[in-house]
Amino acid sequence: MIEKKQVVQQEERAVIVGLIHKEQTERQVQEYLDELVFLAETAGATTVKRFTQKLSHPDRATFVGKGKLEEMKDFITGRNITLVIFDDELTGSQIANIEKVLNVKVIDRSDLILDIFARRARTSQAKVQVELAQYQYILPRLKGMWSHLERQGGGIGSRGPGETEIETDRRIIKDKISLLRKRLAEIDKQALTQRKDRGEYIRVALVGYTNVGKSTIMNLLSKSEVFAENKLFATLDTTTRKVVFEQTPFLLSDTVGFIRKLPHHLVESFKSTLDEVRESDILMHVVDISHPQYEDQVEVVNRTLQELKAFDKPIIMIFNKMDLYEEQTFDKWLAEDVKQDILNQLKADWDIRTHGNCVFISALERRNIDELRKTIMEKVVTLYRERYPYKTEFFY
Repeated sequence: MIEKKQVVQQEERAVIVGLIHKEQTERQVQEYLDELVFLAETAGATTVKRFTQKLSHPDRATFVGKGKLEEMKDFITGRNITLVIFDDELTGSQIANIEKVLNVKVIDRSDLILDIFARRARTSQAKVQVELAQYQYILPRLKGMWSHLERQGGGIGSRGPGETEIETDRRIIKDKISLLRKRLAEIDKQALTQRKDRGEYIRVALVGYTNVGKSTIMNLLSKSEVFAENKLFATLDTTTRKVVFEQTPFLLSDTVGFIRKLPHHLVESFKSTLDEVRESDILMHVVDISHPQYEDQVEVVNRTLQELKAFDKPIIMIFNKMDLYEEQTFDKWLAEDVKQDILNQLKADWDIRTHGNCVFISALERRNIDELRKTIMEKVVTLYRERYPYKTEFFY
């Protein structure tokens, strides 16, 4: 009997890099790097150190200055660092130049997010969308990559074959992109047919920043088993379930989470998945209120909804993870009435800002779920009455 050898994937040790300039303050960069650490962890890497530099604009050749690059090289040497991740997009030539100095693999935030999406893709639609985005990401970087190889090879005659190779690769990638677009168009057509077959039900979509608890709420409301995990982009594929509250049916969809600096090609590739958001009747914007920058995350989601032309829909703001918020905000010695005053003020502020369309819950502790159901129910019934005034079977 032959024993099967278990393959153990070695964990990568990474260094992350951010640039402070006129469009990014030091506080913002540190917040972005906090998120980059979480992205790296989601991809399976451990962050050993973070580097930042103040520059008026990125260096065209190496993104950061030569001095900072040497400092990074000194740190990396002898520490078994296998990866350097930059928080901003790099060109092919910048990646090649940096790798030549550091002698380790260099990627940027977009490449990291694409890698996570590739790992998380389960359905044929998600796989095609991610593969298309990856090829679109690679295409403009080919020249820099090949010039790096030419410099390494050196010598007379290297330029000609190199040029032939890059043109061949470019043609292959363009053909692949064209093929993937056709395949995606076919899948989109099937998805559109499925959406049309859903009849006259009111459609509700969960939206929000990544890792705010959308899938957990989906499971609570629909009593289904949607994959939920405390990592970024746990859900890539849109999941739709029929939900019935007090004999009133509607369709509830869980969608991919948004994030800062989401790669443009990824947004383009996933537009068909985000059609679920555009075509929904009600949006439930889930917010992780325990996150230190939750208001910034709200702005990111709002901007994305505006880009999708979906911001004019009825929106219910769901402030999730109230258990964590209270744990982080209140000291043990604080009097209960003072805690309640603070919570009341928070709720009153957001009640004004959302015109009364907000609910504060803890999906983990199932706190205030009845109020959430009631809020959804009121919106759904109102829309049914407006749209189908003679179909009494929709509302009781």
